[in-house]
Amino acid sequence: MTRLRFTQVDAFADAPFTGNPAAVMPLDAWLDDAVLQAIAAENNLSETAFTVPTPDDAEADYALRWFTPEVEVKLCGHATLASGHVLMQGDTIRFRTRHAGVLTVTRAGEGYELSLPAWTSAPRPLPELAAGMGGDIVETRWREGGYAIFVYRDADAIRALEPDFATLRKLGDNLLMATAPGDDSDIISRVFVPGGGIDEDPVTGSAHGLLTPYWAERLGKDAISAYQASARGGRLGCRLEGDRVVMTGACRTVIEGIFTL
Repeated sequence: MTRLRFTQVDAFADAPFTGNPAAVMPLDAWLDDAVLQAIAAENNLSETAFTVPTPDDAEADYALRWFTPEVEVKLCGHATLASGHVLMQGDTIRFRTRHAGVLTVTRAGEGYELSLPAWTSAPRPLPELAAGMGGDIVETRWREGGYAIFVYRDADAIRALEPDFATLRKLGDNLLMATAPGDDSDIISRVFVPGGGIDEDPVTGSAHGLLTPYWAERLGKDAISAYQASARGGRLGCRLEGDRVVMTGACRTVIEGIFTL
């Protein structure tokens, strides 16, 4: 019998039961991928983060991977923030990832700063995905790897969205971002990943790695306030620093336990 420590954290959360929950499971060595995927399915959260120490890596303290209940993902912001919350001993912790390079989490007051790559997108017609999203879309953008941005006129249009998840699920494992100018923040968004087993993600750091460069250019400023209008809701501070996006947010530990295999 194998016993593994895990912690469930609400990330980008000012209080428990807000933000986006992630499970963080520190390992001594990697388990088989099928076991990692099965653990994530058992947790049934947007993401489960797995970490392994990297004592021989001069640039990182841990290796980090993330799994939804159905797939491994290339980048996950909230579960990286949660991993920093669980593992940080000093003021900064560095994670080596397979597809997004080295990510850092740093203490900032009562919360943290998370540095992610700034990923740009380009205009592209996305008729099938747009039909599945619904609503009055004014612009569609795409980044290779399955990242789609749908720009709407205002915050009311974002809140009113009722995507056709069955249709979107058939179109592949895409991260679908609906966004517009905010009403009590600079921008508002909702994020959907039905092809990855998550109809609506509560608060999505990786999405803001794409939304921040877009809105920074459109609004003419490098620091923006963001609100993700899921049922749980979450607020992020986002600033563009060269080829990085730095996000601010707090975390709350809600469960500590032992996973038995």
